[in-house]
Amino acid sequence: MKIGLIGAGAIAHFLLEEINEKRQENLRITSVFVRDREKHHLLESNYGVKVYTEIDAFLDSEIDIVVEAANIEAVHTLLPSAIRKKDVVLISIGALVDEELLAELNTLANEFNRRLYLPSGAIGGLDLLQNAHVLGTVTSVALTTRKPASSLIEETIEKEKVIFEGSATEAIRRYPKNMNVSIVLALAGIGFDETSVTLVADPKIDKNIHQIEMTGDFGEATFTIKNNPLPANPKTSYLAAMSILGTLKRINRKLLTG
Repeated sequence: MKIGLIGAGAIAHFLLEEINEKRQENLRITSVFVRDREKHHLLESNYGVKVYTEIDAFLDSEIDIVVEAANIEAVHTLLPSAIRKKDVVLISIGALVDEELLAELNTLANEFNRRLYLPSGAIGGLDLLQNAHVLGTVTSVALTTRKPASSLIEETIEKEKVIFEGSATEAIRRYPKNMNVSIVLALAGIGFDETSVTLVADPKIDKNIHQIEMTGDFGEATFTIKNNPLPANPKTSYLAAMSILGTLKRINRKLLTG
């Protein structure tokens, strides 16, 4: 499967190294779209890719799927064009807070018979949630996210402090840079308004911790995920980067689990 990559940041470099350098299961990144060719031209010699700065030329290159590994702005400006021509893996899921954009991408995916993949990112358990809710019988989904206090608030605190409790809808509105996890959880489950979120600033931790609790006719389930940072960029979850590679591998396989 030939992959076109939008972006050249830490996650993009992770994918280039894992896929092109280590030759992962018939996957190959062949095209990379960037805004500044001069800044990123060495990608061609380092990873054997073609660098593009024109989106149409990039989309018309010999690629089977597009991976967005840039930012929310790129999703708004480039994804409507991309999904007309290719299946898309979307990383900057925070863009889907915009209900009009989400509706537009859904409409285009249906109109052009394309798929839009949303990797699970920094959490797990989405397969269980989707399976448990296949009959619409999951009754509650709650997310508690703990983050180092310094990453959330300016004041100095000595013990943990709850800084938000409410729906995923309100959490995303108030903390758009910290609540990507709640977006994918809500989309996989019972919706933005019905998914409850608690955000905790904790001065005694040095990594993000997500606890997911769900109940329904299936029973009960609880997951706790403690994320280590991506070695190349402490602001990015290692698991989030790995989830993209995992998504690509699953798309490329004939034997599917879950």
